[in-house]
Amino acid sequence: MKLSIHPRFYEDAQVNCSCGHTFTTGSTKKTITVEVCYKCHPFYTGEQRYLDTKGRVETFQRKQTLANQYQHQLASKKSKKEKKQEKQTKSLKDLLQEI
Repeated sequence: MKLSIHPRFYEDAQVNCSCGHTFTTGSTKKTITVEVCYKCHPFYTGEQRYLDTKGRVETFQRKQTLANQYQHQLASKKSKKEKKQEKQTKSLKDLLQEI
C-alpha cells in the first residue's frame, strides 16, 4: 500500500443533521452535513411524512394542475369547434325548409 496516495481518515468526524442531531463517526471528511439521520427518518421513527428535500412533490403537483388546466382548455376548444361546425353544415332538408 502506498503511503502518499490515500486520503486522511478522521476517526472523530462530526455528522450534523438538519434536525439538530449530531454524532461522531469515521470518515475522510472532518464534518458531514446530512438532511436525514436515524433520529428523524420516518422509517426509524414510525411517522408518516414525506421526505421532500428537493421540492419534487410540489413540482409533481404543479405539473398535475397544469395538465388538468390544459385538458379543460382542450375540451372547451373542441366543444367550440364542434358547435361551430354544427352551425356551418346544414342538411339538404334544412336548406329546403328555409326556402
